[in-house]
Amino acid sequence: QVQLVESGGGLVQAGGSLRLFCAASGRTFSSYAMGWFRQAPGKEREFVAAITANGGRTEYADSVKGRFTISRENANNTVYLQMNSLKPEDTAVYFCAAQTTSYISRLRDYYYWGQGTQVTVSS
Repeated sequence: QVQLVESGGGLVQAGGSLRLFCAASGRTFSSYAMGWFRQAPGKEREFVAAITANGGRTEYADSVKGRFTISRENANNTVYLQMNSLKPEDTAVYFCAAQTTSYISRLRDYYYWGQGTQVTVSS
């Protein structure tokens, strides 16, 4: 079992940056693909970025390509989301999640979830 705790969210002006952290418990973190998802008020949860277990492949939603970067440190059981050039439409609760399939952008394949961290981007 994997427990996930997100941090790093906050309030930032448009054009600014934030770095999200997801700390995982358990000795098998390096076996899991990790993803970041977000959910804005009144909207469905959506895929943001994901990285394979060994970090060799990443995928991004079109809306964040070129602005967000996902990375991981298996030695520290941590996955990161660097968010640059933030826009008001990036405002949402951001969740990290873990799974073991190769479909790393598919929400329904993720079965471990954190509680989320709020990101608010002001215009």
